[in-house]
Amino acid sequence: MEIEGKVWRYGDNIDTDVIIPARYLNSFDPQELASHCMVDIDETFAQTVQAGDIMVGGKNFGCGSSREHAPIAIKASGVPVIIAANFARIFYRNGINIGLPLLEIGDAVAKIKAGDKLRVNIATGTIENVSTGDVFQSQPLPGFIQDIAKAGGLINYIKEKK
Repeated sequence: MEIEGKVWRYGDNIDTDVIIPARYLNSFDPQELASHCMVDIDETFAQTVQAGDIMVGGKNFGCGSSREHAPIAIKASGVPVIIAANFARIFYRNGINIGLPLLEIGDAVAKIKAGDKLRVNIATGTIENVSTGDVFQSQPLPGFIQDIAKAGGLINYIKEKK
């Protein structure tokens, strides 16, 4: 699976409470959540993100509460993959459970800027910055996690296996 898109760049410690603020947690509708995604730190995100755009964060992306709404809001925004230096473990699990691939590249993430164009190969973990020519390597996602992502999430994956 290969993804190409424009980068939305965020820093370290992007908390799930910032990804989807508590005042919007009265809904479980993915599109409603997407309309408020990142609003407290980037009020333009929900209105201007395009399907296929890629979110890039620093260290400890998805920290804070174990808010399941956060990866749902990001995925419903059209973001097909998140790349970060590293992720909070519960955010990582919640993302994988809904079929949102998450790739860690450590300190190399500092070389990716907002607006860059990336080409990401989920199967190999290769991330090419088309804008600069830099190539980064993440640990490839195991085959079963790639299958979960292709199915659109763990529940769909289980249904397909029955």
